[in-house]
Amino acid sequence: MFCLCVWLGRTSQIGVIEANQVRKERCMNILAFGPNGSGKGTQGAIVKEKYNVAHIESGAIFRENISKGTELGTKAKEYIDRGDLVPDEITIPMILDRLKQDDCKNGWLLDGFPRNKNQAIKLDEALKAAGLDLDVVIEVVLDRQIAKNRIMGRRLCENDNNHPNNIFIDAIKPDGDKCRVCGGALSSRTDDQDEAAIDKRHSIYYDTDTGTLASSYYFKGLAEKEGKIKCITLDGAPSVKEVTAELMSKL
Repeated sequence: MFCLCVWLGRTSQIGVIEANQVRKERCMNILAFGPNGSGKGTQGAIVKEKYNVAHIESGAIFRENISKGTELGTKAKEYIDRGDLVPDEITIPMILDRLKQDDCKNGWLLDGFPRNKNQAIKLDEALKAAGLDLDVVIEVVLDRQIAKNRIMGRRLCENDNNHPNNIFIDAIKPDGDKCRVCGGALSSRTDDQDEAAIDKRHSIYYDTDTGTLASSYYFKGLAEKEGKIKCITLDGAPSVKEVTAELMSKL
């Protein structure tokens, strides 16, 4: 809660100005980049909890608009049902609508968009036109093979899916085919074992010319040019706690 001076005159004005400055400092609008398997979503959830910002995943925006039958959602569903990509002219307005909702007043962290350089340019233009400042760009850097191993190595406990088990990560390696936490039987998700699909997603992400990394580089270029955006690069190879510690120190 912010406390404002109640005296009339200059003192109260100072209180209002200082409170507004505190609000501005505590509000962060963030773009998060990282390949599937990098732990980007985990770090986003931690930022949400610590700074009380909305953690917004692009896929959830589509699902919400389609389930509610919004005009944009109806248009998007037509493309999805045909197996076509939803054009940016529909996607970006949906994202902007989401960023203007009440839970974003303290800031937001957008995860999963943009996915290519062209989308980055259009999102940048749309944010500026809407008067929404971008404050921070976070990029979790991880070797492509390590990212792939992390996805394919994930195992789900029959008793609790939140029990961490991964055959390729020593710190959470399961006890054979049993959960390292409770001893329950383990299984793997079908999509985690779809190597072709993983390779396809990673090919889009690691493309530095037109793909997702190119969009990250676009915003880093803006930061150098305009000086208004803070760029944070994180090594995604260490443990979740170590990555979190580095992220918090830089935020």
